[in-house]
Parts: sequence; structure tokens; C-alpha cells
Amino acid sequence: MKVFPDTNVWLSGLFGGGLCARLLDALITGDCEIIVGEAVIDEFSRIARDKFRMPRDLVESTVAFLGGHTVVPHTDMAMAACPDPDDVPIIGAALAGDADLFVTGDKALLELGEIEGLPIVTPRAAFLKLRELE
Repeated sequence: MKVFPDTNVWLSGLFGGGLCARLLDALITGDCEIIVGEAVIDEFSRIARDKFRMPRDLVESTVAFLGGHTVVPHTDMAMAACPDPDDVPIIGAALAGDADLFVTGDKALLELGEIEGLPIVTPRAAFLKLRELE
């Protein structure tokens, strides 16, 4: 299964622990392919540095870790259904990477349920789905 965690899932898992941390652990140690978009890496870097004041060397090592997965370059895919223009490159990367699940905590995206056939699910739903596959 190809899973695309949104930026907020990476940030919550690394800084907040809890379910998102457990989900990321399950993705990393499980039989899944993690898809990461360049837009997620850029957004993660900016937020980790500016909001969480993460040291530069830690940001760089985390970005290197993210880059070790399947990385989808920036894409110009247009999606009329995407409510926030800032989410277009992220959803576009998930679609271009042929993800099976897009995992997010973004309420506006979750309300869509899916976009162009790509299921949009909560971290809890993704974690439960992964447990079914074990």
C-alpha cells in the first residue's frame, strides 16, 4: 500500500507523539511505501524551523530521512475540488505518486472524503487500516 502522510501528520508525529507517532512508526516499519511530496518537505522544513524552532541540523537530518522515501517532485496538477490553493501541490503529489491513501488532520480536506479517486483519511483511520493488513 502506498501512503502519503500530509505535513501535519509528520509534524504531529514528530513533535506531538500519540497516534500520529504510532502511525508513522507503523508506516516506517510496515510493508508500506511512504510517498512524500517536495511540497511536504518544503512545508515541513519551514514550519519545523519557524514555528517549532527546530535546530537546523535536526531539520536537515529529518528532511534527509523524508527524502529517503519515494519523493514526488512539484507538480502543476489542477484540482477544482481542492478547497485551499496551498493544498493543491500536496494533493497533486499524492495523486502523481499514485498513493492509495492520503492521511491528514486537515478538516477541509477530510470533508471531501476523496479527491480524484484518492481516499482522504484521518490518521486514526489509516492506523486502523494498517492494523487490518498485518
